Amino acid sequence: MRCRALTHMVAATTMIQPDPRFILPALLFPAMVFAGALDEPHLNILPRTQHEAARIPAVTKLADNFDQAQPFEAMSAGAATVRSVSDANAFSQPSGNISFENELNFKVGNGLFRKLWVSSPSSTLASDGLGPLYNARSCQRCHIKDGRGHPPEGPGDNAISMFLRVSVPGEETFLSQQIEGYLETVPDPVYGTQMQDFSLAGHPAEYRLGIDYKEISVRLSGGETVDLRKPSYSVTDLGYGPLHPDAMLSPRVAPQMIGLGLLEAVPAADILALADPDDANGDGISGRPNIVWSVEFGLPMLGRFGLKAGAPTVRHQSAGAFSGDLGISSPLFPAAWGECTAAQSECRAAPHGDKDERGFEIDEEGLGLVTFYSRNLGVPERRDVDDRQVLRGKEVFYTTGCASCHRPSFVTHRLEDQPEQSFQLIWPYTDMLLHDMGPGLADNRPEARATGSEWRTPPLWGIGLTRQVSGHTYFLHDGRARSLLEAILWHGGEAQAQKETVVDMDPYDRRALIRFLESL
Repeated sequence: MRCRALTHMVAATTMIQPDPRFILPALLFPAMVFAGALDEPHLNILPRTQHEAARIPAVTKLADNFDQAQPFEAMSAGAATVRSVSDANAFSQPSGNISFENELNFKVGNGLFRKLWVSSPSSTLASDGLGPLYNARSCQRCHIKDGRGHPPEGPGDNAISMFLRVSVPGEETFLSQQIEGYLETVPDPVYGTQMQDFSLAGHPAEYRLGIDYKEISVRLSGGETVDLRKPSYSVTDLGYGPLHPDAMLSPRVAPQMIGLGLLEAVPAADILALADPDDANGDGISGRPNIVWSVEFGLPMLGRFGLKAGAPTVRHQSAGAFSGDLGISSPLFPAAWGECTAAQSECRAAPHGDKDERGFEIDEEGLGLVTFYSRNLGVPERRDVDDRQVLRGKEVFYTTGCASCHRPSFVTHRLEDQPEQSFQLIWPYTDMLLHDMGPGLADNRPEARATGSEWRTPPLWGIGLTRQVSGHTYFLHDGRARSLLEAILWHGGEAQAQKETVVDMDPYDRRALIRFLESL
């Protein structure tokens, strides 16, 4: 019924001319950057009618009236929205419009997502193949309750939901020839592209993560002071000798999992049409798409997933996590030893779990089920959308310019075989583009076309349920922010003006802004 309601909403909107945001300017990007970026071979797309295309911009245009909530605003994921429950399972529900048959697939995928993998050889052939180097024994161990991970919370806590990416500068290769602006890096010759802090018996772990924080005080209007914590990272107990002298390390906390299939179903053209790499409109915001190489399809595609938009599809992201986080091989990343490099010869020579009838440690069917599960983790409905303080906070969010990057809404593709994601009005609050966030948040490590100070705009839907689901309120790529206000105060670069506005605004408006974010 909700899907029909959206169709009616789109059809009933007053006839207007198509919004130029949704007409891709062919000359906006160099041809080489653009080659393949519009390809979406993982989706069975049905064309929108001309009638629909003309009305979608009116449904997704930015709000200009804040006296009441917009139509369907409470339904963050359209018909796929789920009821907001009051316990830690709020992010673990299947899409609200899922069929009975597909709910079974979701549950089986959930079982694989939660499964504890064991070392090889093992009598449990369907569960062996872990490591030998790994960051966790299951997907759920990092994405706790399908929510956010966290940095270590003291000497007795480990970094199981946080790890370090690593790479060194590289020379021009096939990728930079295919994708203009591609910033070449190569794996560390010993430690690969990801540092693993756990290992099987007989194999040393790669490292132990150390974090030290320095407090920085920020004075706000109204006499308020907020203490930010600036982290510095160290690697100790290196198990395989020193890192490369030019190694670039980037800390990463596991992000929440909800709504991934809907983000995947947003038309690439609609995302690319929001990009303004040269800030042609002079608003200080210059979002850029990350164009990455798809190992799944062998062509450049728009990056959507990961903290720097380094993965083009949910399946690619899932398979990459199996390889890097657990050392589990799959049809996309077939190395049975996962991230072990040629320099880690004993790791590569160890027993692995790809010798039985599966062929891979997680086979095509298993990877498909985990991908289906990841695509269909439902987004909870909004809370208090008509509350006066929430509406005021929404107005502050828009007038401050936050919506320039945290784009409120999209309409997804019509999809032939994914009814849960098909033609939904969604409210993720992201443009999925890269933005320069300034030196304060820079990790100084490029990824595809993303520079060392650029990050993908993270979706905000569900952010107000973080404490309920994850038991904490740590935000940003490395969990340094202990509150939503701290996260805002770390913004710089393209968001420097917005941050300064928040610092100087009336304290009531600042509280209303946070209240609005907590309602998402």
